[in-house]
Amino acid sequence: MKFKLSSLKTKATYLLAVTLLASLTIAPGAMAATNWQSVGSETGLSSGGTEYVSLVSNSGNLYVAYQDNNNSDKATVMKFDGSDWVAVGSAGFSAGAAYNISLPFSGSTPYVVYEDGANSDKATVMKFDGSDWVAVGSAGFSAGSVVNTRIALDGSTPYVAYEDGPTGNKATVMKFDGSDWVVVGSAGFSTGGVYTISLAINSSTPYLAYEDGPTGNKATVMKFDGSDWVVVGSAGFSAGAVGDISIVFDSNIPYVSYRDYSNSYKATVMKFNGSGWVGVGSAGFSAGDALYTSLAINGGTPYVAYSDGSNSSKATVMKFDGSDWVAVGSAGFSAGSALYTSLAFVGSTPYIAYSDGSNSDKTIVMKFNNPDTSTNSTTTNLNAPDTGYSSPNNVVSPIIAGLGVVSILAVVSGVLLLYRQKS
Repeated sequence: MKFKLSSLKTKATYLLAVTLLASLTIAPGAMAATNWQSVGSETGLSSGGTEYVSLVSNSGNLYVAYQDNNNSDKATVMKFDGSDWVAVGSAGFSAGAAYNISLPFSGSTPYVVYEDGANSDKATVMKFDGSDWVAVGSAGFSAGSVVNTRIALDGSTPYVAYEDGPTGNKATVMKFDGSDWVVVGSAGFSTGGVYTISLAINSSTPYLAYEDGPTGNKATVMKFDGSDWVVVGSAGFSAGAVGDISIVFDSNIPYVSYRDYSNSYKATVMKFNGSGWVGVGSAGFSAGDALYTSLAINGGTPYVAYSDGSNSSKATVMKFDGSDWVAVGSAGFSAGSALYTSLAFVGSTPYIAYSDGSNSDKTIVMKFNNPDTSTNSTTTNLNAPDTGYSSPNNVVSPIIAGLGVVSILAVVSGVLLLYRQKS
C-alpha cells in the first residue's frame, strides 16, 4: 500500500492530501447518496418486485404499502420497527391483485384503497383492526371498474376518489357513512374524462386535483361546497397538459405539483392565493423530466420527490427555499432507477420510498441526514465510525492518527483533502 502525501504550509494551516489507492474503498453508495441513507435493508424491504408504492408516517412510525409481485400482485403493508421492516398483518392480504394503492391513517388505524382485481377492478377499502385486514363496507363498492383510486380521511370518515368507468372516466368521490359507501355530490361530476387525480381533505372539505381532458389535459382543482362540486380558481389553470398531479394543504392554502408537459415534462408547483393559481418559484424547475412527482410540505416549506429523467431516472428530492428550488442532498441519489416515488416526513426529516430498479424493483426507503457541511467550521474525528469511507487493512488511520480533530474539505478524484488548524 503506497500513499502520496503532500503538505502545504501557510502561516496558520497545513493541508494534507491523502491519495487513496486500491486497498481503500468507498463505502457502497456513500458518494452517490450524499447524506441519503437506507432505512433498514439497503437491498429492499420487500421480498420481490413492487409497484404502486405509498409511504406514510404516523406518530413517528413509517409505513409503506405496495403491490406485492411475490404475492400474486396483492396488497402488502410493512412497518419499520426501529431495526427491521415487518408485515402489518399478512403479506398479500387482499383477495386479488391490487392496483393504485393508497395508504392513510385515522388515528392509529391504517387504511388502504385499491382497484380490486378480485372484484372486476372496482374500488375496495380495507383497514387493519389490530390483527387482520378487514373490508370497510362492501368489497368492490363502486358502480363499475375504476382507475387511479385515491383515499383521504376526515377524522374516521374515509373518502375515495377515482376515474369512474361507467361515467366515461369522469371523476367520482364516495365516502363511508358508517354502514354504506355513498356518492359525494354527483357521480361523474367533472365535465369530462379525468386521468391522474389526487384527493385531499381540508377543514372537512374534500378537494380533487386532476388532469382535465376537456381543457387539453391541463390541471383543474374542484372542491365540494356541501351540495355541489365547484372549480377552485379556473379550470385548466396550468400552462399546458400535466401528469402525476398531487395536491396538499398548508394552512388552508392548496398546493399542487405536476409533471409539466409545457416545460419539457419537468416539475412545476403552483398554489392558490385566494383568487388564482400562481407559480411557486419557476415553472419547470427540475433539471429534466420529472416522473412520479410526490409533493409534501414541512414547516411551510414545499418539497417534491420524483424520478429524475436527467439522472437516469434515479430519485431526486427538491425543496423551495423561498426564492429557488434547490436539491436536498444530491440529485439522482438512488443506486438505480426509482419508480413510484412517495415522500413523507418524520418531524423535519424527509423520507422517500420507491421501487428500486437496481434491486429487482423491490421497495426501498431512504432518509435524508443533514449534517453541517461547512468546509471551515465542521470538524470530524476520522477515527469515529460512519465517516463514509472504509479501509479494510486499517492503513489510513495510522497516517492521520496524531492529527487530532480535522475537517473534511472534499474528495477530488480519489484524493481526500483534510484541514487542521496549526496549534
